[in-house]
Amino acid sequence: MTTINSSSRARTGRPDRARTGRALTYALVAALALAIAVPVAWVLLASLKQKSEFFGSPWTLPKGLHFENYVDAFVDAHMGQYFLTSVFVTALGLVCVLAVSVPAAYVIARYEFRGRRLVEMALLAGLFVNVNYIVVPIFLMLVDWDRALVDVFPGGFFIDNPAVLSLVYAATSIPFTIYLLTAYFRTIPVEYEEAAALDGASRFRIMTQVMLPMARPAVTTVILFNFLAYWNDFIIALTLLPGEGKTLQVGLLNLFTAQKAAADYGRLYAGMVIVIVPVLILYAVIQRRLIEGMASGGVKG
Repeated sequence: MTTINSSSRARTGRPDRARTGRALTYALVAALALAIAVPVAWVLLASLKQKSEFFGSPWTLPKGLHFENYVDAFVDAHMGQYFLTSVFVTALGLVCVLAVSVPAAYVIARYEFRGRRLVEMALLAGLFVNVNYIVVPIFLMLVDWDRALVDVFPGGFFIDNPAVLSLVYAATSIPFTIYLLTAYFRTIPVEYEEAAALDGASRFRIMTQVMLPMARPAVTTVILFNFLAYWNDFIIALTLLPGEGKTLQVGLLNLFTAQKAAADYGRLYAGMVIVIVPVLILYAVIQRRLIEGMASGGVKG
């Protein structure tokens, strides 16, 4: 009888512990969601306030929807120009890094060639190099290149060039991108490639029409991570674009300095919203594929 009672208490105790664990998990997730959502909502509401409304309580709702803050930020503070520069730099950087990393990752994952282990070790070593620590050598190297080409490009070519900034972004993110894609390609069964080869498909066609669609979750993941790295970068863009063609993050700093002195915080928060919204839109579009890429280890055959 004692054994039966202890077993019954153990069985009833397990569901209680499971419910407690789920409740704690939900509470933690809700707390984290609030910690992210509340500041974003506060910035959004603050961007719609007039200048006089900032001298009261910061938690009061705006008296009206003052969208002129966004117009002033886009036009007067040149945030629209900076926004286009950031879009160009980010898009070109993503195209370049994918154009190099996808074929390289596929070859490393599927083909044996002399020096492959050395290449893999070099890529792994690149994961531990923080680009912010080498931005000064990169800047000095580009300055030397401009001096060497001063007869061809008197005004310079490599410094203050958004396209060159995109190439620097792509080059510094290649190790991470190849590492992640290589790991994913290796989880895809080789039978798919063998079947395509029997049908007469070339290696390029197998990569683009067979392997790449299967690796779409991993590609989506690297697109998001690299997008965030390029879009939110400040140090490299500040160093390599010292002229008027600034990115959005550098332009936001200039806006912050100007509006802090003028105490016109509505325009400042409007600039912050302009920076945040593209990230939220991209995540909302690809979140399902991002979760698939993190949850699955590849296509199982």
